[in-house]
Amino acid sequence: MIRRRCWLAAPLLRWPLPAWLGAVTGPSAAADWPTGPLQLVVAYPPGGVSDAAARALAERLSARLNVPVLVTHRAGAGGALALAALARAAPDGHTLCFSAISPLTTPDSQAGGGAALRAQLAPVMSVMATPVLVAGTTALPGEGFEALLAAARRPQGLRWATSGPQTVGHRVLEAVEAVAGGRITHVPYKGGGQQLTDALGAQFEVLSTNVGPLQLGHLRSGRLKALAVGAPARLPVLPEVPTLAELGVPRANLVSLFGIFAPGRTPPAVLGRLNAELNAALQSADLRAALQAADNLPTGGSAEDFGRRIEEEARARGQPQR
Repeated sequence: MIRRRCWLAAPLLRWPLPAWLGAVTGPSAAADWPTGPLQLVVAYPPGGVSDAAARALAERLSARLNVPVLVTHRAGAGGALALAALARAAPDGHTLCFSAISPLTTPDSQAGGGAALRAQLAPVMSVMATPVLVAGTTALPGEGFEALLAAARRPQGLRWATSGPQTVGHRVLEAVEAVAGGRITHVPYKGGGQQLTDALGAQFEVLSTNVGPLQLGHLRSGRLKALAVGAPARLPVLPEVPTLAELGVPRANLVSLFGIFAPGRTPPAVLGRLNAELNAALQSADLRAALQAADNLPTGGSAEDFGRRIEEEARARGQPQR
């Protein structure tokens, strides 16, 4: 855990602030907010790790603000559809989105480009870092990462499912394919729920997914096979499973960073209040325990730090900076 915290605390780039930021509503905006229920849009279908985390966070935020926080879902394009819709929402702090940062950092985001989308959104707070699990289904012959490579080199190749194009799981697939010396067919889903259902039905050989209680249960029952993880170090819940860096594919050794976003023109005072309340909610002992039980690392921190992390990731992927 110490190694993982050091990794997340590495120096990050600065999120550039729009020119209008200093000219909008001051502290009174936060005093008047919220004036009604909040909507937290999860950028993925129900049933996954992101759904459980968002609902737990919404429950605690609702208790702190004394207003309902309604969780809805808008899946598609690896999270980009929900973030693009958020950019068009009223910038009053009543509509938020829970998403991974990947739609904002990919050069060919399906919502019109990562840089263009970032310019229309305000990062509020990072919530958690989630390791990536590469697992085999019962359709995969053999065990371990070598079984994946061997299957990719067959004449028919290998089918690999992810929760959508340009997600972190898709990037893991591409990095492995580059060194596999075979053919991997991408099977994209709109999120993790149906992907996991089809995995248990052996509709493909391999999937990249988040590490969560459902996935861990299926690993223990033998319905899925743990092949590798994307993480700074081996996971305490899967100590026998090597990281992709250990397996010689360091470019695939990635994690998913999830956080809360608001429309870009939301008043700074409201964004500051949101950040403070979300950080306080994330300190709940039962929420942190629930996240850590699936080996997710609760993050939190300032909006500025979250923005710098996104800009760092965008630069690493060749994105122009705002």
